[in-house]
Amino acid sequence: MNNFTTAIAVFGLSATMATAQEIDLPKQLSWTAYDTGSAGYNQAVAIGAALQDATGVNLRVLPGKNDVSRTEPLRQGRVEFSATGVGGSFMAQEGVFDFGAENWGPQPIRVLMANNGGAINLAVGVAADMGIEEFSDLKGKRVAYIVGAPALNVNTEAYLAYGGLTWDDVERVDFGGFGAGWTGLIEGQVDATFASTNSGKAYEAEAGPRGLFWPPIDPDNAEGIARMTAIAPFFTPNKAMVGATIDGTDGYQGAGYAYPVLTATDETDEDLVYNMTKAMVELFPQYDGKAPGISGWSIDKQDMEWVVPYHEGAIRYYTEKGVWSDAAQAHNDNLVKRQEALIGAWDALKETDPEDWEAAWAQARRQALKDGGFEITF
Repeated sequence: MNNFTTAIAVFGLSATMATAQEIDLPKQLSWTAYDTGSAGYNQAVAIGAALQDATGVNLRVLPGKNDVSRTEPLRQGRVEFSATGVGGSFMAQEGVFDFGAENWGPQPIRVLMANNGGAINLAVGVAADMGIEEFSDLKGKRVAYIVGAPALNVNTEAYLAYGGLTWDDVERVDFGGFGAGWTGLIEGQVDATFASTNSGKAYEAEAGPRGLFWPPIDPDNAEGIARMTAIAPFFTPNKAMVGATIDGTDGYQGAGYAYPVLTATDETDEDLVYNMTKAMVELFPQYDGKAPGISGWSIDKQDMEWVVPYHEGAIRYYTEKGVWSDAAQAHNDNLVKRQEALIGAWDALKETDPEDWEAAWAQARRQALKDGGFEITF
């Protein structure tokens, strides 16, 4: 190593140490994430290792088998953050599916940042030994349904809709968690289930006795995509380059969305969120490449006008970095108003104690969105 290279290395180390000293976090942090072996869990562990090395902060990652089990500790304040998906973020905000139960309701979820890599897809994988080539071929086949995980199930339903199918056209097989569904596929209990293409379970299925195949999405199939997005509006066609059966190939044409999404609630301390966001951004070089698909956490891949509002602490950091705009603020303010309208409708309905809660909430929710001039989803 010459003197110039040595100087660069020393400078880089000094810069890392200076950054670490400027990140003010508790010595112990806790996140919830997807099941052990999932992409979300693996990325959280990699981020935790970078935090430990740079700042001495110990990140405890609690795996949750479904959206509710990941969100409940966040709601109770037993963890500071959750690395979740659209279920624990968008659907929790909307108060739909499992979050529409009387003991839940619309949640004041706030985003810090999200993995928008585009290198992976969120897709339905099928056992390769079934000879399935298109989603329409799933008719009559066994499809995993994850109890307590509305995001996974709605996403599966969206892929079925792309193929012109509904849950009534397939044999629904219930599982208690994400990992159990994939174990079921590997062991022959089910023929199709949902995951990110870079999930550890997908790689396990690829190496298993049945193999793995991802049926494709044709971006030119306007009718199929319209059916898909009518159920899951957050999906967009995307060509994945990372994942089981995909690595080293020309890619897989499917669909995707932000995953994982790092969330807090509106009551989470602003300084804590500011410093967690800062750590995620400024320690990115330390954890980039340490788990499949993790590069999507880069600050230049953030969508500042997503479907769930950002936390004030994150906004403060992004403003300092010069990446927050007036348009992003206006969009964020409107999302906060949407949440307030939903929570207000929920509280008002609770006072009436309707006999059929599910039907009453569905009507009250849609009316509140209509009255507020908000887009009605679900």
